[in-house]
Amino acid sequence: MSLTLLIDLDNTLLTNSVETFVPAYMKALSEFMAPFINPDQFFKALLAATRKMLQNQDPGCYLKDVFDTSFYPQLGVTPEDMRPHLEKFYAEVFPTLKHLTKPRPEAIHLVRTALDRGYRVAVATNPLFPLTAIEQRLSWAGLSPDEYPFAYVPSYESIHFAKPNPAFLAEMLARLGWSKEPAIMIGDDPDNDIQCAKELGIPAYLVDGNISGFSSPIAHGAGSLTEVLPWIDSLAPDDLQPDYTSPIALQAILRSTPAALYSLCHMLPLEQWNLRSQPGEWSQTEILCHLRDVETELNLPRLNNVIQETNPFIPGKDTDRWAEERDYISQDGSQALSQFSTSRMRLLALLSQLQPEDWQRPARHAIFGPTTLHELVTIISGHDQLHIQQLHSLIQSFRKLGN
Repeated sequence: MSLTLLIDLDNTLLTNSVETFVPAYMKALSEFMAPFINPDQFFKALLAATRKMLQNQDPGCYLKDVFDTSFYPQLGVTPEDMRPHLEKFYAEVFPTLKHLTKPRPEAIHLVRTALDRGYRVAVATNPLFPLTAIEQRLSWAGLSPDEYPFAYVPSYESIHFAKPNPAFLAEMLARLGWSKEPAIMIGDDPDNDIQCAKELGIPAYLVDGNISGFSSPIAHGAGSLTEVLPWIDSLAPDDLQPDYTSPIALQAILRSTPAALYSLCHMLPLEQWNLRSQPGEWSQTEILCHLRDVETELNLPRLNNVIQETNPFIPGKDTDRWAEERDYISQDGSQALSQFSTSRMRLLALLSQLQPEDWQRPARHAIFGPTTLHELVTIISGHDQLHIQQLHSLIQSFRKLGN
């Protein structure tokens, strides 16, 4: 069985008490910056900017952008002013915090065995730190990314959402190409890890905790790290199948799509955006133009009609023809991505206003027959995942050609 394991870092892969480490980290950083900025002012700005990252819902803003926009104006300095000092801190001072942590041999065994089994392993840590701080903590855990081929390690430079927002896990899965294989969240925090996974609709395993009374149709387990793989082995494949159909999960996936597109698309140089990997396949620009036009001309009008009208009729559309008819390959992919993101935010704003009963509003589809708003949004989510898979495959093809 093929799986993706999304594994938390602090107090899962690495013994690291948040109550001890975070105050020590903030104190060390504030004191290091004291010659340049008042420590109290620095500390307050740091807390406020961190809260902004936790609250972010904008798929167009990486967490670092959210942090920078909040943090530096409070201090009256620019990121360029602070960059050399921060780089020195993470190179010279941050490593001294290692003594507050402790590696877990059972975590190393779990990761090694999972990789030996052919599982994909991604580090699902809350991405509130720069990549260097996360990679250093992985090294402290005995799991250096230089030695262990993690599928993805998020950081505030590379991702748009934070736990417990289920869009964080959705963005991670999108960055991994929305593989058809099941994914399991493994972590120590009932809210940040287990509840987050439950809201997205994927199985979860609570490390060193108890989930008695935690009701969910999705498989959830609890126990030590050494019991993770036996728990997985005890489950039938059907027990691990995700359920992305709740309104919360659907909105998380829809929000994650433009976020993941911003990251995935820039894995290719601009000169390759309008190239096809082989005849008959779409280029990156064609995929983006397709998503833009479907969102603007179909998804938004259809959902508006279902909300505003009584059981409206929804005609079918052959949108695949638009790629040639509208000459997508000659268009501007970056502009198409921006326009898609704008339309998606309008769609998400529309969904956010719905009452629970509104999700069952009926419609008549020319192809599907009787349907509901909920089913239409589920189709949009599946369409997103399909084209993320297509884009991921295209990127992989170009990367193989470049090797």
